[in-house]
Formats: sequence, C-alpha cells, structure tokens
Amino acid sequence: MNKVKEIEEKLSEREIDRVIEMAWEDRTTFDAIEMQFNLEEKTVIELMRRNLSGSGFRRWRKRVQNRSTKHAAKSADTEGRFKSSRQKHISMNKISKR
Repeated sequence: MNKVKEIEEKLSEREIDRVIEMAWEDRTTFDAIEMQFNLEEKTVIELMRRNLSGSGFRRWRKRVQNRSTKHAAKSADTEGRFKSSRQKHISMNKISKR
C-alpha cells in the first residue's frame, strides 16, 4: 500500500481523476493506463480502492473482472474499429482532455 501512497503523492489530483476515469471506461485497457501513467494493473486497482466508496469499488471490480476489453492481449482486433475524423489524435500525453 505504500506504493499507492507514493503514486498518489507524485500524481496531481487531476491525473488521479484521469486514471480513475480511464479505469471506468470499457474500451481503455490497463495497458493504456500503464503506458500513459506508468501504473501497473494491481496499482490501478489499489488506487481505485482508495479513491472510490466501498460500494463503488465493488461495482467497478465486478464490471472489470474478466472483461476482455480491459486487457489488450485478450481483446479482439481494435484496428478495424470506427474512429471519428473529428476525434483528436492522442500523442501519449499524460492528460489528453483539457
């Protein structure tokens, strides 16, 4: 748990909110969160546990557990997915929404 405390001290409140938002999104993989914020899946889970209410965390875990879209290795090919031409290109910046 000390690792999560360290991470919370390093990340701004806005970055923590973005990690939580990304973790809730169905199509955002844990790999994408790790690539942008350098947080492993187990660290994201602990971060969620510390920042959500008990029932909110349980609801999120139930939703995420065994969901193939949260793990890039398990998810189907996403290259053929529709992407709007108006959608901005995300270039590995920490906060893509401003």
